[in-house]
Amino acid sequence: MATYKKRGYKPKTKKEKVEIVEENSTTAEVFKSLDEGASKTEQWVVKNQNYSFGVIGAIALVVLGYLGYNKFVAEPQQKEAINEMYQAKKYFEEAVNGVESDSLYNMALNGGEGKYGMLDIVYEYSGTPAANLANYYAGMAYLNLKDYQNAITYLSDFSSDDKMLNPISKGGIGDAFVQLEQLEEGLEYYEKAINASTNDFTTPLYLLKAARVSIDLGDNAKALDFLNRIKKEFSSSTEVTQADVLIGKVQASL
Repeated sequence: MATYKKRGYKPKTKKEKVEIVEENSTTAEVFKSLDEGASKTEQWVVKNQNYSFGVIGAIALVVLGYLGYNKFVAEPQQKEAINEMYQAKKYFEEAVNGVESDSLYNMALNGGEGKYGMLDIVYEYSGTPAANLANYYAGMAYLNLKDYQNAITYLSDFSSDDKMLNPISKGGIGDAFVQLEQLEEGLEYYEKAINASTNDFTTPLYLLKAARVSIDLGDNAKALDFLNRIKKEFSSSTEVTQADVLIGKVQASL
């Protein structure tokens, strides 16, 4: 068992001399081991510093490249795309108001007066928020022109968290599938529209459409669920009167 010895202590017996030699030897080995470990660490750092600096440099270049791209490419491109979209958006809005709708929807899609249409925005400014929004306008224009396949294509390429545009785009896909007599796909997208956002405009609208398609598919129980939700959650909506009529028809057939 080791005992504490004061500094300067002189060994009195042969045994104590041996103990001190062993302790000094062990201490020396510990420091030697530490020195060797530190030396190996230093060697590793020296050996790999070029690699380390290379990694750091690469990360810095990626970050700077991203910031530079946003500043000097993405932002100016987005601004230009929005400016180019102005006239096409105007055509679309005029078409919605019912003035020579078909020709205006076509101009919204293909452009007019030397200005880009929504299709030009989609392809010339691909990857920008403006191109994403142009997909929405293009899809809705095709839907109104009864070109249902293109409506599905462009609306499917549109993505948004907006509480109105998100459900309307999904509902538009549902409308297109229903017109193509693909009722199950139509119902699927009506349900997506219902779940995308809860509001007093789109939710009762797509609940009613989902109920009608469910009836056509022979699923009256599901139709009742949609209709009862309109009555319960959206009692002041314009759809509630139609829901009451459909509820009576569905219950009579059960």
